[in-house]
Amino acid sequence: MGMATESQFHVLAVDDSLIDRKLIEKLLKTSSYQVTTVDSGTKALEFLGLHEDDQSNPNTAPVFPNNHQEVEVNLIITDYCMPGMTGYDLLRKIKESSSLRNIPVVIMSSENVPSRINRCLEEGAEEFFLKPVRLSDVNRLKPHIMKTKLKDQKQENTDDDDDESGNPVLQSQEEHPQRQQQQQQHHHQHSNSNKRKALEEGLSPERTRPRYNGVTTVV
Repeated sequence: MGMATESQFHVLAVDDSLIDRKLIEKLLKTSSYQVTTVDSGTKALEFLGLHEDDQSNPNTAPVFPNNHQEVEVNLIITDYCMPGMTGYDLLRKIKESSSLRNIPVVIMSSENVPSRINRCLEEGAEEFFLKPVRLSDVNRLKPHIMKTKLKDQKQENTDDDDDESGNPVLQSQEEHPQRQQQQQQHHHQHSNSNKRKALEEGLSPERTRPRYNGVTTVV
């Protein structure tokens, strides 16, 4: 099950209406998508591995145990009007999650309310479809998936380049002791040269002085 191939992307469809779920599932499968359907935003988050703190039902068993670790979701399409958690609430929770925020989200609604549409788009939704959803609408999903995958690949390549180039600060720290050692060796050689020169300059008067003194003494 794992990673989706280019020919079959995985879409998570969220709708409390069984009829609408069946319709969107049929349209998505007709377009060669792998489809998972759930009937609420809470179940969608659970499938994605983002669990809510549900104090009212602390003993509720997970609906999709460990599924989010095995299945990659490439796009989420959700109804706007649902009991409990609305499609807008689900959208916000996905965009607030560091692990899920890059998944494209599309909102569906049977009501054409401009303020609602604008609010969803401003919150990060890729599209807002009016029901009934048509095949032409579903055909608009793939570019959003491809755009996200290309962005992820670019990010991975950037991370790889950073790893290969290494940390310049660390490199400079590693090179620094070598530079220091070279400078110390140069300084040591220069110091030895100065000492040798001073020694020769200091020795020559001492060597000539006895001769000079000897000559004067004899004279």
